[in-house]
Amino acid sequence: MTTVLRTRAELAATLAPLPGSLAVVMTMGALHSGHEALLRAAREQADTVLATIFVNPLQFGPNEDFDRYPRTFEADLAICRAAGVRYVFAPSREELYPDGEPMVRVNPGDLGEELEGASRPGFFHGVLTVVLKLLNLVRPDVAIFGEKDYQQLTLIRRMVRDLELDVEIVGVPTVREPDGLALSSRNRYLSGEERTSALRLSAALRAGATAAGEGRGADGALAAAYRAFGEGTTGAKLDYLVLTDPDLGPAPATGPGRMLVAAWVGDTRLIDNLPVELAPVPAPGG
Repeated sequence: MTTVLRTRAELAATLAPLPGSLAVVMTMGALHSGHEALLRAAREQADTVLATIFVNPLQFGPNEDFDRYPRTFEADLAICRAAGVRYVFAPSREELYPDGEPMVRVNPGDLGEELEGASRPGFFHGVLTVVLKLLNLVRPDVAIFGEKDYQQLTLIRRMVRDLELDVEIVGVPTVREPDGLALSSRNRYLSGEERTSALRLSAALRAGATAAGEGRGADGALAAAYRAFGEGTTGAKLDYLVLTDPDLGPAPATGPGRMLVAAWVGDTRLIDNLPVELAPVPAPGG
């Protein structure tokens, strides 16, 4: 059975006597198979799983899709029940922000102004603020996040370290459709033709990862990714395509890295990323 909690008081009263360990999965609803993977991972990590469902207004810019964002609470609840989620905390906007939008917010630092932060100013201020609020309200032992939102995951881990939060952050690999498209709540906005165009994101990442593994270096991997993204008439407009180290710093010469991409497909902005392993570049004549 899954119990829905709507208020801070209900949440506190429910969690106070709870025995054993607690894992939280934070969502904005519109759940899909990617979220199910997070919920399953949470069940493996703790005795009790709590999911949050809250469309956070702080992370939407003035021209973004807050009002359009899909809200499918009953379907979400059914997914939570099937996944063995014990509690769902689904507060109203007024419950979570009783004084209106918060005056004090978490500053994500320089990394929060790059990539997604450059394209969506203030985005990570809103993300980290709501994550910190929910961590403080729920007080979980473990919090589960998807690697699809890799920059978000990286910043949450940094916030936990920098602010000495007593919670373990666990990342779960991206879940994909059979054709490679990363699962996203925003995929439902895509027409059939746009969905085909959206495959350019994962195609670019795969091409870059292959080139990196063949010893073509960071520049060669990026070049291969750009070529794969731009093959033919894609119907997708690139925002960024970068290769970094696993902490989103400069790309290494060899070893593990991360390739990240964002693009507009019609009116829908999609993101994706993939781990890469940069093999040593062969010596000339070798």
